[in-house]
Amino acid sequence: TVLSAVYSRSTILPSLRTHEGPRQHIPSSESMANQTLGNKIKEDDVAEDKLKKIKENVLVKSITLPTQTSIIKGYDFNNGIDHKALLSTYYQCGFQATNFGIAVDEIKKMLHCRDLPLPEDMNDSLEDDLFIQRKYNCTIFLGYTSNMVSSGIRETIRFLVEHRLVDCLVTTAGGVEEDLIKCFAPTYLGDFNLDGRDLREKGLNRIGNLIVPNLNYCVFEDWIMPQLDKMLEEQNTKGTLWTPSKMIHRLGLEINDPTSIYYWAARNNIPVFSPALTDGSLGDMMYFHSYKNPGLVLDIIQDLRRLNTMAVKAVNSGMIIIGGGVIKHHICNANLMRNGADYAVFLNTASEFDGSDSGARPDEAISWGKIKKTANPVKIYAEASLIFPLLVAETFAAYYHNKNMSTSK
Repeated sequence: TVLSAVYSRSTILPSLRTHEGPRQHIPSSESMANQTLGNKIKEDDVAEDKLKKIKENVLVKSITLPTQTSIIKGYDFNNGIDHKALLSTYYQCGFQATNFGIAVDEIKKMLHCRDLPLPEDMNDSLEDDLFIQRKYNCTIFLGYTSNMVSSGIRETIRFLVEHRLVDCLVTTAGGVEEDLIKCFAPTYLGDFNLDGRDLREKGLNRIGNLIVPNLNYCVFEDWIMPQLDKMLEEQNTKGTLWTPSKMIHRLGLEINDPTSIYYWAARNNIPVFSPALTDGSLGDMMYFHSYKNPGLVLDIIQDLRRLNTMAVKAVNSGMIIIGGGVIKHHICNANLMRNGADYAVFLNTASEFDGSDSGARPDEAISWGKIKKTANPVKIYAEASLIFPLLVAETFAAYYHNKNMSTSK
């Protein structure tokens, strides 16, 4: 039938009782619920233990920090726009702002040390070389690359030299020639993205986003060639032994322009060392001059001795180095001769992963003996045209103007 087709006869289940044993017990629903609850409680206990362990792993118990530990806090612009107050908060801001604050403290220490009276037994009046004569209780070495002079940082450096706030300069050929060229022709603001091929066709040279026309170098050549002629004549007639620093001193006197760094360096007897003076337009001019009027000699060894002697004679020594390369190492190596500088501030964007001296942190200089083990040096990882004027504003400029105000009262 249809019903029998739909509802087929059920198979009779075998007896639950077998020859192997008694009939199996089927738990009641209540006992099963109790067992499930018990298992859940055990699982909850295990989960709680695991969670506790995880929290211990994530949140290791903190130590109590010393009470003098600085708290991170930035400037509150609800207090108005006060740039000096803003910069004074940098130390507590963190990251490179903190390094800026440390650098401010380091330079202030240099200036304070420099102001202390020179010990009587350190009087250097018998030194006949006025450029390396010990004048202060702390000798401050300032090093900078050529791009700083190409940019508006030139005026910041000139301020320091004009007011005798530093004792020694170390720079590259470009750091010299760019200053002198600006006395005749300006450098212009361009753009980082200007096409190099197009600029070449137009006789324009790009330094980052700065533009220097070839005409500037032509004007420089017209001025520098007669200076080289005079130097060669003095070498041949008077036996003058020229060095890069003596040449820069002469050019500073001859330029006779108060906008120039080297005009003030010459007037104030501040030595300027440039161990790579041939590596730039100045070198080009000396190369051309060697064909037209050969024989001019520059003695770099005499300059090396002057710089190293200046470092050795220093009662205390401070280094401020903007950029890297030869200027950085030349100052650091001179301070090795005295077992390291007492103070040091580095300012550049280079990293140390490639083993370069430019990127080396102050700690590496300590390992070489170029900075004392007892020093508290700092490196600011930043672009100098942004930072150096602010650094000078907080240190040298404030020191100079405060001193003048107190003197005038």
